[in-house]
Formats: sequence, structure tokens, C-alpha cells
Amino acid sequence: MGLRFMATHQDDEVTKKRLIKGESFVAEHNNKIIGCITLYKSKGKSLCSWYNNEGVSYFGQFAVEPELQQKGIGSKIMDFIEDYAHGKNAAEISLDTSEHAKHLIDYYTKRGYRFIQHHKWEEVNYRSVVMSKKL
Repeated sequence: MGLRFMATHQDDEVTKKRLIKGESFVAEHNNKIIGCITLYKSKGKSLCSWYNNEGVSYFGQFAVEPELQQKGIGSKIMDFIEDYAHGKNAAEISLDTSEHAKHLIDYYTKRGYRFIQHHKWEEVNYRSVVMSKKL
């Protein structure tokens, strides 16, 4: 698709910083990591204004091994992170993705996420849509 998602080219140091910044979780099968996700609470320091709102948590670093996609693993990870955020008293759970990733926008919309705003991150080659879901 020509999209340069941060997670597709970040080095180990950037990955470590992003994982430590939030609460990170992995999905495993046969002692192999097959998926991951990180939940963040901005504490008023995000460059994305929506993420600075009280009660808003957001996630990133969400991935499933390509050969295991379309098998429900991502949905289970999403169920987990939404429940986990709710248990941490988040009123909303949010995300951002490329405005060109229609398949992802459709997926999140079907899960109850709604469009909030656009945001342009310096590290990527696209404008993002910020989406959020009430918990």
C-alpha cells in the first residue's frame, strides 16, 4: 500500500521506548509471539490533542503475525485491551491509523470506534485518522 507505519521500520531502541511508555502485552502460541499490543495513557503530553483528554487511553504497537491474520487473533487481542482499559477506568479507548488504510478503518468502525480527528505524525508518510470508542 506504500504506507510507512512506524512499527514497520522502527529499530530495537525505538521499539523498547514505545513498549516501556505504556503497558505491553503479547499473544503467544507454542512459545512463539504471534501478536502484540501496547496501551498508553498520555498524561497530557501527547502531540495528538485527543489523547490528552481526561479518561482517554489509546493503543498502538498492535500487530498479528501476517500468516495468522484473519483467524480471530486480532479480535481477541482487541477484546482483551478494551476490557483491560475499562478495568483501568478509561472512559474511552482510542487509536490512530492511516487515512488510506480503509480496511483497518472499516475493522475499527465495526468494533464501535468513531472518527475523532485527523493528525499528522512526523515519522510517517500519511495523515492519520484518530478513532475512539466509549467504554
